[in-house]
Amino acid sequence: MVGPGERGIKVRLGQVQMTSYEEGLHMIVPFIDKFRTMDVKTQRNTKTTAVYTKDIQQTRITYVINYNVEPGNVNKLFQTVGLDYEAKILIPVVEGTIKDIIGKWNAQDLIANREKATGDILFKLQEQLKDNYLVVTDFQMTEINYSDVFEKAIESKVTAEQEALKAKNKTVQVQEEARQKVIAAEAEARSMAIRAQALSQNKSLVQYEAVQKWDGKMPQYMLGNSVPFINVTASK
Repeated sequence: MVGPGERGIKVRLGQVQMTSYEEGLHMIVPFIDKFRTMDVKTQRNTKTTAVYTKDIQQTRITYVINYNVEPGNVNKLFQTVGLDYEAKILIPVVEGTIKDIIGKWNAQDLIANREKATGDILFKLQEQLKDNYLVVTDFQMTEINYSDVFEKAIESKVTAEQEALKAKNKTVQVQEEARQKVIAAEAEARSMAIRAQALSQNKSLVQYEAVQKWDGKMPQYMLGNSVPFINVTASK
């Protein structure tokens, strides 16, 4: 009897038969045939392994891998490896691949490129394990843990970079404010120069400027023959 999510393997007189038996009832010859079953449902495995980064920082990677045995090739896997394929093939290949990919990244860069590193590991696992009749459907690094000393060093570096960026932004702000003041001063000086030139060439503009600034009150006291600074001509 082959149960749900299983495939059967028949061994006749010590030889594995090249047939994968599906779910259901199958006949065997007593004393001549032996029957084994293998789970082909998706398996989920969670483990932690220690690896080194490119800059020789030790890290502990906790990962989750989802995989299943190819249903049509359980007999071949049983013949070449046996039922303990996980310990003999899966885990060594997975941890070797993790060491290989993680070893290409510096510790700090790995944190920022976690998704890419995960994708590279998944792709390589799929390529390597398909020849062993194992199908990897998903791989995730759930935790990346460094030593406390290294994590504090990273935290200090990030803080220093943030402070440096804040100081740089402040400097840019001050420089921009100074530039705007210079532009305003230059514009004012240019305006004054134009006005001065116009007043020197047209005396009537002097009176116009005086009218613009006059508050409308005539002087209360005038000494001698002084007259108001504006010529007033009465119309007849």
